[in-house]
Amino acid sequence: MASYHVVPAARHNELITAAYLHRGYLADEAQDATRFCEMASRHGIHTHNGIKALHLDHSFGSLTGGCKPGAEIKVINKPFAASEIWDAQLKLGQAVAFRAMERCMELADQYGIGQVSVDNAFHYLWGGGYVMEAAKKGYIAYTNCTSTLAEVVPFGGKFPTLGTNPHSWGLPTTEALGYPIVIDWATSTVAMGRVQQFRREGKQLPPDAAVDENGQPTTDPEKAKWLIPFGKHKGYGLALYNEVIGALIGGSLPTLRGSQATGGEKGSCTFYFQVIHPDAIGSGLFAKGRSQAENLKAVLDDVFAHGNETATLPGQIEAQAAAVSEKANGLLFTTAEVEAMNEIARECGQPELDAASLAVCEA
Repeated sequence: MASYHVVPAARHNELITAAYLHRGYLADEAQDATRFCEMASRHGIHTHNGIKALHLDHSFGSLTGGCKPGAEIKVINKPFAASEIWDAQLKLGQAVAFRAMERCMELADQYGIGQVSVDNAFHYLWGGGYVMEAAKKGYIAYTNCTSTLAEVVPFGGKFPTLGTNPHSWGLPTTEALGYPIVIDWATSTVAMGRVQQFRREGKQLPPDAAVDENGQPTTDPEKAKWLIPFGKHKGYGLALYNEVIGALIGGSLPTLRGSQATGGEKGSCTFYFQVIHPDAIGSGLFAKGRSQAENLKAVLDDVFAHGNETATLPGQIEAQAAAVSEKANGLLFTTAEVEAMNEIARECGQPELDAASLAVCEA
């Protein structure tokens, strides 16, 4: 159990919107950014909430030219009906991702499957949020991206040439379980956002998660310089997958991402989105005459029976966090996070949060 301050969602949203508007983003972009930040916080994603989003924008986005407020997406014409390729032209990542997932769902409704690949992108943060929304609407959804920086050392190497390169899947299990299964992870043992969170909280990192500037393993978030793939060669392979897909889309050298690349190279990210309509893959040959939905529930019931009744499902923790947020009637932040949000408030001339006056939730 930990103590959290309860920030009303409206107050949080007012602050995040003001911050993005202050940095020159258009009203619809600020609304998309705020929608994303509220969604992350509501589901307990402390590594990719508004603090992380605005930190990323400050370090690599609107203040450095890595993200361009008001940019317009260009669709690159290709002769494939269920596929689209976009040039994001460095538009805000959250705004691009929401729109891409919506387009994938439209394509899946028409063709059974839809995919959108995006070049010249700025990081969209928590991929799990986008697939979760699609899964709640009944679709099978997937996304991956190349991260802003090369922070991960490849398996057997000693210099970071990979991003944390997350993969996110959302599965339509709300009817069967009460919430969608969401499989979402960075391909490093921890995300750099986790390192930043632990640094704020004064906590130690788990073993085999990071190395210092000399390439030596460390659990001290103050000394952590680079990250290690999870599962050794397995996480490495998944991180490498994103780099290869990114290269095929149009991404450039990973060690130049997040920088002002020169000599004709590019420093932007790539995204990939895919949505499948469940009807498009159903054989109809379900045992005992079950429907597709009944068969899905039967399979899940079998997986989590036989003594596995207390096993945790991917997406369960996020669903529980959302339930806690709803019961608390607000979004949960630590004292250190409230202090970080007040730095944002001072930047954009908004009233600061008074931690002492906020309700407290034990969760």
